[in-house]
Amino acid sequence: MDKRFWAIIGMIIVIFGGIIVANNNKQENPGGTSGKASQTTNHYAGKLDSKVTFTEYGDYQCSACKSFYPITKQVKEKYGDRVRFQFRNLPLTSLHPNAFAGARAAEAADVQGKFWEMHDLLYENQDPSGQTGWVASKDPLSDYFVKYAEKLGLNTTTFKKDFGSTVVNTRINADLDAFKATKEDLSTPTFFINGKKVNSSLLLDNQIQPQPSLEAFSKVLDEALASTQ
Repeated sequence: MDKRFWAIIGMIIVIFGGIIVANNNKQENPGGTSGKASQTTNHYAGKLDSKVTFTEYGDYQCSACKSFYPITKQVKEKYGDRVRFQFRNLPLTSLHPNAFAGARAAEAADVQGKFWEMHDLLYENQDPSGQTGWVASKDPLSDYFVKYAEKLGLNTTTFKKDFGSTVVNTRINADLDAFKATKEDLSTPTFFINGKKVNSSLLLDNQIQPQPSLEAFSKVLDEALASTQ
């Protein structure tokens, strides 16, 4: 067989391999646009110049994230003058069909300065069973998110435009790419302190059925703060 034959075979292998990689990359990027060319989100709360940054990668349709939500809110209140808190998107759409739409709603609200308010509404109105509310809706934007935007006093026309924008889409995918770069398993919620993953078991109480606890979070953050002294 001549060299041209093997060159053609090699080209077919490369093309086929590229198709497989492309399909795998689309698994958690339903918008179809990679975030590598865009800026990750920058949602911060608390002490913005703190030496300790506590980052959560979350999914608005994730029931575990919802169980952590009231505790993380208490933690922000307790450590707001000492720790910088950050939230980034990690919508696991293979498990949660409306997770990316939830992230879009929060990012669209962010354009009008109401990210954390929409973030809270999404978790507070999430049905962990997945049977009712926005997580079960075939059109969560029209059925729920516009109403949330109205409740927050947003311009709903602008909100709907931003919800469907490429800018919002690429911001979310940039967060996804940033998480993938950590090489950690795709799981929500996942927490980091100054870029180092926190073992989730350290954030739970010692009960028979462990739950997130303020005391457990406090121990982890106190240790992180002490290490910066």
